[in-house]
Amino acid sequence: MKKQKEEAQGLDDSKKLAIDQAMTQIEKQFGKGSIMRLGAASATNIIPVIPTGSLDLDIALGIGGYPLGRIVEIYGPESSGKTTLTLSAIAEAQKRGGVAAFIDAEHALDPSYAKKLGVNLEELLVSQPDNGEEALEICESLVRSNAIDIVVVDSVAALVPKAEIEGDMGDAHMGLQARLMSQALRKLTGTISKSRTVVVFINQIRMKIGVMFGSPETTTGGNALKFYSSIRLDIRKIETLKEKEEATGNRVRVKVVKNKMAPPFRQAEFDIIYNTGISRESSLVDLGVKHDIISKSGAWYSYNTEKIGQGKEAAKEYLKSNPEIAHQVENMVRDLNGLPPLSAEGKPLPPQTEAQDGQRAAG
Repeated sequence: MKKQKEEAQGLDDSKKLAIDQAMTQIEKQFGKGSIMRLGAASATNIIPVIPTGSLDLDIALGIGGYPLGRIVEIYGPESSGKTTLTLSAIAEAQKRGGVAAFIDAEHALDPSYAKKLGVNLEELLVSQPDNGEEALEICESLVRSNAIDIVVVDSVAALVPKAEIEGDMGDAHMGLQARLMSQALRKLTGTISKSRTVVVFINQIRMKIGVMFGSPETTTGGNALKFYSSIRLDIRKIETLKEKEEATGNRVRVKVVKNKMAPPFRQAEFDIIYNTGISRESSLVDLGVKHDIISKSGAWYSYNTEKIGQGKEAAKEYLKSNPEIAHQVENMVRDLNGLPPLSAEGKPLPPQTEAQDGQRAAG
């Protein structure tokens, strides 16, 4: 029995040695970090994120935003808020000192609207490519630079292959765009992961012909993007917001159709106000009431037993004019949903150590 144990121990030692030698050889050939044990500290770090610009959506995603080094697809009908959502994420990335790029394949970017959403136009890199190949080559070059935090491609439907542009109207080009997307994503995925860049593809909806059962809706560009995306978001307008019969914005619902980072199929609802963007105060009122941070009695809203407004609009206005209270409510909501707190400037605070937590508890 003892002899068998010694033989097994010797076999384990020889296996470990062989694995270590193989790993050393792989790292020598392909570079440090090309292979690692999953339990190693470098492999288990929490993936940092870029917030979406909507606290509701950050919570629905489960990790607080778009994960770095991953592909995200946002699709929905026209005028549902797809571009607004991506520009909000760009503004959040810039707020944290990041660099953003916008590949405007639709040639429809409105700089004045982007500025209203908080985008720093002087720092934003913009490209308006002539064809799909050019757009994806530019995207690859930006990702390979290792200096870009977020790249937005608007939109997949506008990534027209060169052969189609140079051909005549009415020519059939079956599957060209799908093949282009499939090839590009095969090349891009590894580079995106290494450079820790978020690449967001905006997509449009089309209808399948002759569908009798199930949804007839599909997205453009073939199936490759569905597989390569770590997160897929379906955004829809559910209500028009009005003030004295005049439309002031849209209430939108975002479904997390696919999520490789946290449980999928969660939903988020928030307001997009015309010429302003995603309403932070509206989200804080809704989430505050949901988590019993803000109490609602009839039409009155209260925080810490103090009345903050009669009606939602008054409560929103109170939070807007009292940013320190809005900040308190936001951090309480974030804490209840397992998200890290933010500073007053909207930047993530460094994580507390156990010693610091103990000191705070003692104090």
